[in-house]
Amino acid sequence: MIDELGTGLRRLEWDGCLNVRDLGGLPTTDGGRTRVGSLVRADNLDRLTAEGHAALVGYGIRTVIDLRDAEDHRPLLPPAAEIRLVRVPFDRLAGPEWWARYGELDGTPLSFLPYLTHCAPAVAAMAAAVAEAGPGGVVVHCGAGRDRTGLAALALLAAVGVTERAVVEDYRLSAANLRPLWAALGRPDQQEAVEALLQRHGVTAEQELGAAWHAVAAGAGVPAHLRGALRQRLVG
Repeated sequence: MIDELGTGLRRLEWDGCLNVRDLGGLPTTDGGRTRVGSLVRADNLDRLTAEGHAALVGYGIRTVIDLRDAEDHRPLLPPAAEIRLVRVPFDRLAGPEWWARYGELDGTPLSFLPYLTHCAPAVAAMAAAVAEAGPGGVVVHCGAGRDRTGLAALALLAAVGVTERAVVEDYRLSAANLRPLWAALGRPDQQEAVEALLQRHGVTAEQELGAAWHAVAAGAGVPAHLRGALRQRLVG
């Protein structure tokens, strides 16, 4: 089924991954739409098979931005020659003070606003990597493609004027996409733990994502000098 946000069209099948989607076609507050093929979000690209690599390259991706620490990079296959890898390790760049203060919120939308506020240089580095990437599409990924990638997607989309509702709805797509992963790993569905923590804090995912969206819209995370370049790349 395809909804008004193009969900059915945006999902990409890259063999080895479960949570890949194009962030094009999303509505902006001024009546525009993000450009298809410019920015993709994904889960762990290390799991890509040869077929998955071919799909990534065939889709026009030429820059991969990995939000994980370097030691987490264990690809099954060597990277394609056409691809440039940029590493912006959100966890390491957060620093010990952030982890001591907000670590219990990691892996949930509760961490987004504190990260935007206290780890702005890391968010800015990620935004710069997208804005300054060479020709071709850009894919941003982490492990599950939900939290670090979710924060990156929120920051980028809010910075170019994608509507709050579209950003929230895009984030929520990951929960269903990742159920097969938790089952394959023999783990309980992580979404249950996320919802439990949100409930303990007396908030909803929508409220936390909305707060983060409004913060970016007001100038947090993504510096002003990058917003024009991102808008040109992602919206046109």
